[in-house]
Amino acid sequence: MEDDIGVTPSGEPDPDPSWGGDDVVLPGPDGVGLVVEAADMMAVFAARRLRMIEVARAEAMVEFQRLGREFDQIGERSFRLEVAAALRITEHAAGQLIGTAAALTHRYPRMLGLLERAGTTERHAQLLAELLDRAEPGTRDRVMDDAIEAAELLPVGSFRRRLGELIALTEHPTLEDRFTDAVAGRRVVVERADDAMAWLMILLPAVEAHAVFERATAQAKVLGQVPGETRTLDQLRADVVADLLIDGDCQAHPDTVRGIRATVAVTVPALTLLTEDTGHGPAAVDGVGPIPLSQARELCGAADGGWMRVLTHPETGIVLSVGRDRYRPPTPLRQLAAWRSGRCMAPGCALPTTRCDIDHSLAWEHGGHTAAHNLCPLCRGHHTIKHHGLWTVNQTPDGTVHWHSPTGRHYTVHPERRTPTFTPDTLTPATPAPF
Repeated sequence: MEDDIGVTPSGEPDPDPSWGGDDVVLPGPDGVGLVVEAADMMAVFAARRLRMIEVARAEAMVEFQRLGREFDQIGERSFRLEVAAALRITEHAAGQLIGTAAALTHRYPRMLGLLERAGTTERHAQLLAELLDRAEPGTRDRVMDDAIEAAELLPVGSFRRRLGELIALTEHPTLEDRFTDAVAGRRVVVERADDAMAWLMILLPAVEAHAVFERATAQAKVLGQVPGETRTLDQLRADVVADLLIDGDCQAHPDTVRGIRATVAVTVPALTLLTEDTGHGPAAVDGVGPIPLSQARELCGAADGGWMRVLTHPETGIVLSVGRDRYRPPTPLRQLAAWRSGRCMAPGCALPTTRCDIDHSLAWEHGGHTAAHNLCPLCRGHHTIKHHGLWTVNQTPDGTVHWHSPTGRHYTVHPERRTPTFTPDTLTPATPAPF
């Protein structure tokens, strides 16, 4: 048979020489595809390892139970030590692995099945077991369908936030009581570190913690612009916190720094705020999540201009576009884009919008409008990649952002909140759209 004629699997000549032949290379996965294949195999083997760990644990405990009930704890510790030694990991890591195996095998078998099909990653499975084990027992069944769907679709960071939100939304009627108990345990702890250093840790309500961090970050950024300043942002932030705690109102700081305060967006369903009926949904703070209604009412009534109040009401009017009249979005439009997204809109990024640029999805120089349907927050790193790399980004009117990678893959990032879907060319700058 001639060399340029292909052969079919049955051994017959193939009239199309593009099939087979010594010189024909069949298309295969690209480099990223090979990485994904390897990751899928790791997921399958991770699921198998978890199943085998639980089988081995059960067998070991049967042996120890023959010695009497008092040997149960000794048996658990003995098995943990053996797993740690066999896998060459710490006992702490072995304990986490054993706990995850038991949780997925007995309480969350659907997630283990998804992992076995390479439909998610081991880290997603670990997070589901960890977060649902902390939740109230009745919560698990109510959120499982949504949790499984999220584990299939979302990257790890986004999945963790989504699962936390699902749990909080299910349990929010009891949040007030749990918050009251938790806030009673607020405290400050100093822990020694190496080289004459120490960690200063403060346990306090998450709203205040984020406000402290954001104010310190904003002041550090201003200080970083002073000519001759060589400290990193982390170093400046640590120095700002120390100065504020030690000296109070720091006279040594420039006036441009001393006036900076934190800005926090509080979202409260109007009927919840007015009627105190949590059945309409919980209040939430950007970057923090659900908060008790009593705290939300306090924040929404605060006189400090640093709080941005957002009431989710069906008749609220919002500024949606200024078209091509100006490049820089007006403040209400910037606030809308940031509030809607909640964080950087790159795949898997969790950087809060307070530390992001407001980007035109279709660049201004390419005809993009300064409008809600074309604005989204991107951290500086992802902003740079978008504008100078080979990625293309498209945004739909509801704020969903579609990323297309250089290898042809597609990633979808949904905003934290939704604004009404509208047709941009039917709106004028003076026409507000109803919520």
